[in-house]
Amino acid sequence: MLPVMFKNSWFPTVFDDFLNSDFMPRANSTAPAVNVKEDEKAYTMEVAAPGIKKEYCRVSINDEGNLCIAIENKMEHKEENKKQHYLRREFSYSNYEQNYTLPDDVVKDQISAKVDGGILTVVLPKTEKEEKNTAKAIEVS
Repeated sequence: MLPVMFKNSWFPTVFDDFLNSDFMPRANSTAPAVNVKEDEKAYTMEVAAPGIKKEYCRVSINDEGNLCIAIENKMEHKEENKKQHYLRREFSYSNYEQNYTLPDDVVKDQISAKVDGGILTVVLPKTEKEEKNTAKAIEVS
């Protein structure tokens, strides 16, 4: 026996109208997972991109000072059967581009990126904090 669901006709359309607008674009289902770690010296972003080559990755800082990560993956498989004179091609194309707002304590000139084992790692070094221990006498009135 299947459960019966009551469908409210206005409920889905209210959210569809809000979420499927130009103000809030639809999320890409092929967007890679992103991990962000923080330690005393840096933030580290790990972007899952299985099978990606470094030639297909672009990491930059845009005019607004945001971090831009773009990954474009093109895979082509050709199989030719001489007996039947048949040529078969399979294409796979995925494109990902995302802008990230950087924290104020990131040294933008020292950002580095590398691809290893299907993971794009972006290291965002932090500025060194200057700890000032200044002694000050407070006047009592």
